[in-house]
Amino acid sequence: MNNNKDEWSAAKRILIILMDVLVFNCSIYLAFLVKFDAEVPLRNFQTFENSAFIISIFFILLNILLGTYVFYNRIITDIVYVTVIGQFLVSLGIMIITFVGRWFAFPRTVIALSFVISVLLLSAYRIIVYKLYLKLSNNKRLAVVGFEEDVVAAMNNFDSRKNNKHKVAAVVVGHYFENLQLIIDDIDIVYVASKLPEIDKINIYQLTIQKEKKLFLNTTFENLITMNANIMNFEDESIIESSGFRIPSEEALFKRLFDIIISLILLIITAPFMIITAFFIKVTSPGPVIYKQVRITKDQKEFSIYKFRSMTVSAEASSGPVLAKSNDSRVTPIGQIIRTVRIDELPQLFNVLRGDMSIIGPRPERPYFVDQFNKENPYYYLRHNVRAGITGYAQVYGKYVSDYNSKLKFDLLYIKKYSLLLDMKILLQTIQILFDKVSSQGIDEAPFGTKLSNFPEEQIYR
Repeated sequence: MNNNKDEWSAAKRILIILMDVLVFNCSIYLAFLVKFDAEVPLRNFQTFENSAFIISIFFILLNILLGTYVFYNRIITDIVYVTVIGQFLVSLGIMIITFVGRWFAFPRTVIALSFVISVLLLSAYRIIVYKLYLKLSNNKRLAVVGFEEDVVAAMNNFDSRKNNKHKVAAVVVGHYFENLQLIIDDIDIVYVASKLPEIDKINIYQLTIQKEKKLFLNTTFENLITMNANIMNFEDESIIESSGFRIPSEEALFKRLFDIIISLILLIITAPFMIITAFFIKVTSPGPVIYKQVRITKDQKEFSIYKFRSMTVSAEASSGPVLAKSNDSRVTPIGQIIRTVRIDELPQLFNVLRGDMSIIGPRPERPYFVDQFNKENPYYYLRHNVRAGITGYAQVYGKYVSDYNSKLKFDLLYIKKYSLLLDMKILLQTIQILFDKVSSQGIDEAPFGTKLSNFPEEQIYR
């Protein structure tokens, strides 16, 4: 099997981005034509010409951070959501760029018109590209290797309507290396989903390299600890030094500055929504507007988290601490609305300014659950090497329904991969998940239902 045939190469991606920029600039030009009845004054057109390069660079960087040009694990509604969100942010960016550059002949009406036109044209263009991606790029056939419970969990993750390219073609739940040898020529990717015996693991790695197949590994502690390793040389030996699970102090300083700046900006932008929310909570439900609850942050310190109250005052009076569920009877009507669009989280911006939290980081849990999770998982404490966050890697790339072990893997991966650019990317993509129902489902709404018994028996190797 030729793995390189019809691959979605970097050259194609660059061409897609360049065409994307062209469609975007055509949208602005069309907006000028509509505004001035097809006779654009020279002064206004020169303003567009002078600012086009800077605006285009901003457009590209913003869409890369939003993940616009990633087409796997997507559906058409995702593409439209990203386009609308991206063009709204681009419109704000154009206002700032033209103000700073003193290009005042760039009418605000044109910006509004270009938003509408660009959403329509870019959505159409990107959907066409998405359809071409589905048609022209190869489907990836996976062999999932591991213990049965881990294999079923992996199959659940790939059994999604958004998963348009990676398909489970075989599962190997016994005699791992021997069975994999039988099917290796008919698959593209080997996904090792469990912590296998060392001899099996080494043999599988060697086989995938020899056959030039891709190798996927799960995010176990053993695999995570080797990420971002430093190489040290002593005489004739090179040594791998693990980077640990902490953000370096100099990077932590910039992260803190980022938190302060972003939280101040967001407080100014969201102030009207917060005032309206506070009013409706007060008049529709007895009790305080702001709800305080003890949570755990960096170094396992306790702090009081601020949230708009979305539940009745006596929500946990009889039950004690419980995890949130969908259709929770304890949630007030206004609470249901503000939870859906995450407005209830906005007061946490004050927690960020106080230093209790970060904009991006692991979501803070209550002491009751932290004590429980610490007993069950010896690595759980590592997520508290950084400040808790309003949003995070797990919230953007995982699901609300994920159990704490799955979220822990995302949290540890975030710490390992941390960069200021990653924080910006997560912040922008958080906007997208506000429109994704799956990301806000309760624990009883999990869509998983794959069972090994439902998989074709001839594709199971035991």
